[in-house]
Amino acid sequence: MMLPVELYQGEEALKADRARILRRTWQFVGHVSMLAAKGDYIADVVGGAPVVVVRNDEGLAAFHNVCRHRAGGLVADGTGNCGGQFVCRYHGWRYMLDGRLRSAVDFGQAPGFDPRNFSLYPIRVDTWRGMVFVNLDMAAAPLADMMAPLDRRWAADLPEFGLTEQRTHHIGCNWKTYVENYLEGYHLPMVHPEFDEDIVVSDYQVEIEGEIVFHAAPARDGSVNAGLWAWMWPNLAINTYRHGYMVERMTATGPDSTRLDYFYFFDPARTAELAEMFVVSDRVTAQDKDICEMVQRNLAAGVYRPGVLSPKHEAGIAWFQSRVAEHHDGPTPLAAVS
Repeated sequence: MMLPVELYQGEEALKADRARILRRTWQFVGHVSMLAAKGDYIADVVGGAPVVVVRNDEGLAAFHNVCRHRAGGLVADGTGNCGGQFVCRYHGWRYMLDGRLRSAVDFGQAPGFDPRNFSLYPIRVDTWRGMVFVNLDMAAAPLADMMAPLDRRWAADLPEFGLTEQRTHHIGCNWKTYVENYLEGYHLPMVHPEFDEDIVVSDYQVEIEGEIVFHAAPARDGSVNAGLWAWMWPNLAINTYRHGYMVERMTATGPDSTRLDYFYFFDPARTAELAEMFVVSDRVTAQDKDICEMVQRNLAAGVYRPGVLSPKHEAGIAWFQSRVAEHHDGPTPLAAVS
């Protein structure tokens, strides 16, 4: 199958993606090493919704980064430490790190106002091997269910390294355009000819288990790549290297714009290999950027109509498109999407 071109462009398609997919799935936001002390937080945007994860006395908690008074933000996007409380950046309302309203500063005596009814809106938070995920759907299946196939297959392939470096790239295409590029190795000989120096491209294999698409190819001697990749529904990947791995998050920032956040977990003692890995990673990203932006331009031109997928190379795309189609068949609560 092929999805309608209209789902890859326009604000309405983006709103539907956010409401039906991105706000109902586990989304990676960072690593526990970024939340080491009480009050440490990670603030980000998930499916268009500002969220914040914080370490409190009980562990990790997550909330919408939205004050209950008049929608001010509690903290700026990024990382930091808020001390022992959240303080709204608009009017100064104060919240405890468990989300309870501590003080409606200088608010006055409003009839019927009960601070107990104005706690922050919670969201779900969980971790897997030190990776921190959130989910805006309070009824979603546990994170462990999604990650189970990865646990079974890669039990010994992800070393316990801390976050070494974080990088960001911006691509002018719909997030689904980029995901589909990631999900097949069909384009490697044309777009990434250097890959054959690292892996045996002709032996590239794709397998699907649960909500994860696994990629594998034999690594050549001296290769930077380990020849293993895993993509998790709907927008996350783990790329393995000889001396570490990289978590790749694919964030929809607009109908035709995507932000790639790369989180590198690498042996800090192997600095030479790390520098070499960055060269390879940056080259591959630049090549993918060029081809995905070309595809997005052509999708927007109004000429292309859905074609046919290769049964040999594009099973991952077929699976992804079927999942997207399932989620677009239901009602869309557009009023709830920013």
